[in-house]
Amino acid sequence: MMTATLPQPPFRLDQKRVAQAILLAALVLVLSRNVLPAYLLRLPESLVLPFADWINAVFDFARDDLGLMAFTRAFSDVVEFCLDVTANLLYGKSRWPQLGPIPWVVIAATAGMAGYALGGLRLAVLAGGTFVWIAVMGQWKWAMETLSVIVVAVPFAVVFGLLMGILAWRYRLAERILNPVLNIAQSLPHFAYMIPVVVFIGVGPKAGAIVTIIFSVPPMIRMSLLGLRAVSPEIIESGKMSGTTRWQLMTRVRLPAARTEILIGVNQVIMQSLAMVVLASFIGMPGLGQKLLQLLQALRIGLSVEIGITIVLLAIVLDRMSKAWAMKQPEHVEGATWVQRHRLLAIWLGLVALGFVMAWLHPYFAEVERKQALSMADPIDFVVGGFIDLIDPVTDWLRWFLITWVLIPLRDAFLWLPTSAVLLALAGIGWRIGGWRSALVCLAFALPIALSGWWDRAMITAYTVFVSVALALLIGVPLGLIGAANETRARRFLLVCDTAQTFPSFIYLIPVVMLFGVNDVAVVAAVMVFATVPIVRYTIEGLRNIPPEIVESAQMSGASRGQLLRHVKVPLAIPTLVVGANQSIMFALFMVIIAAFIGTQDLGQEMQRALSSTDVGKGLVLGFAVAFMGLLADHLLLKWARGKGATLGSR
Repeated sequence: MMTATLPQPPFRLDQKRVAQAILLAALVLVLSRNVLPAYLLRLPESLVLPFADWINAVFDFARDDLGLMAFTRAFSDVVEFCLDVTANLLYGKSRWPQLGPIPWVVIAATAGMAGYALGGLRLAVLAGGTFVWIAVMGQWKWAMETLSVIVVAVPFAVVFGLLMGILAWRYRLAERILNPVLNIAQSLPHFAYMIPVVVFIGVGPKAGAIVTIIFSVPPMIRMSLLGLRAVSPEIIESGKMSGTTRWQLMTRVRLPAARTEILIGVNQVIMQSLAMVVLASFIGMPGLGQKLLQLLQALRIGLSVEIGITIVLLAIVLDRMSKAWAMKQPEHVEGATWVQRHRLLAIWLGLVALGFVMAWLHPYFAEVERKQALSMADPIDFVVGGFIDLIDPVTDWLRWFLITWVLIPLRDAFLWLPTSAVLLALAGIGWRIGGWRSALVCLAFALPIALSGWWDRAMITAYTVFVSVALALLIGVPLGLIGAANETRARRFLLVCDTAQTFPSFIYLIPVVMLFGVNDVAVVAAVMVFATVPIVRYTIEGLRNIPPEIVESAQMSGASRGQLLRHVKVPLAIPTLVVGANQSIMFALFMVIIAAFIGTQDLGQEMQRALSSTDVGKGLVLGFAVAFMGLLADHLLLKWARGKGATLGSR
């Protein structure tokens, strides 16, 4: 009698056991480091690929053989003409066309009226008061040099981003091509954008404007695509039934329906533009960023604080006004006179006329000269000097302790790790979280860094980010738990986070240089502060967004406040907390490159050297190394968060 054989199930590798085996192999390599062959410690020179030479060859071909230089020069000439117009209007730059300068009282009144129209009296006072502050503190020309570039860069970036967003919405292939490009573009550090622009354009305001345009386009593309996708089918169907053409359907139906998302994209463009314009001082962009850079190099804290306040106020004003514009819905007034319909416009015209009259009567209202300007630098220097003298023993000891017992040992430990062990460990972690596909993704991001020859610099960057994010988690999570305790406190904490996220990253260097000087401790402190903000925000948001019925059920089961937090709220908020940690790592990578200005020997320092020597290949290789580190962390954390969220959802 024959027995039927059951079909054998297909052979499958146990994901957990494979990951454990890979991680065990990595641990063996670490423990046997002293007997490993040299090629397992660091890749030999023969395996280092000349990525920089390849990139330089491509750029040389594009510049010399494809005639790209002619196109870039033509575009830069258009940008330069626009800059001449705005510079003449805002601060009277002595080039054609001679149109300005507009008196500062007129610009302050215009900002105040725009603030009132968009957000009421408080925004009007904030906007108008900011420009009054800039004028009376003698910073008008520097601020207008910065704004003249923003006024030119933002429209270019918005139009280009909107067109690319429409293209991605219209054609699936375009979206598939753009998505990885945008992921890398939004992970590249600021300096990586500057080097190619310097090669093709040179240095100065037009180079600053063009690099600002390039840097600020990606969020506009994403928000335009998101807005067009969010338009409801009913609205589209209604437009088609009205007999609209394809052009009319886009311009009069789809784009107006996506207005909020598109204007949020404009807000992001404005904030990205301000951040880049401040940093573009490294390529000869005059304005507030250049002045702040000079003052920080000279350790003139009082004047640095004054410039820092101005940059922060401008950031807050631009952020609040663009957000108010995004949220404000169009208003229609029927059956009213012209003056009633345009009351604010009439008031503004009156204020403009009054401003010009005041400037004609007294030159102070046209331009505040440096000798007439107010200054808080001396009192700030006195207070800061006294404060530093008071806490100097503590900061000296803390600096010595952190450098001697924490930072240097950790840095040496990161550099001590064999390259092969790190690659295996990343593959094992990826396999454990997302299987073999994630393992390959991790290797695809990490292996090019090893092959580039910049592994040691990348490990110093990784060590700085690791220490900074660990400290940010230790500070940010408790702050988020405190902030989420009640609704009023949560709103206040989120307001602080919103405000802090508008600050250009340069601002965070001022207090740490003031306290610790120029060294690794200052770098870690600046990166930590910058990276703490998203952790606080996402901790509060994660705890606030837990369904109330789950909380009520736990409370009815007799759970105490501590048990409710430990066993219900925090576990359910873990996916959101992980997103916050991911954002913190991305913030830290951005900041650690900028903070190389005040110390460390990481990728950022080499990137600044590449910028000074206009080495496109080296700069982009370093930039891609930073981007790949960020994308690797992003992949692992978000993959784990999605898995954790699915597990929690299935319970």
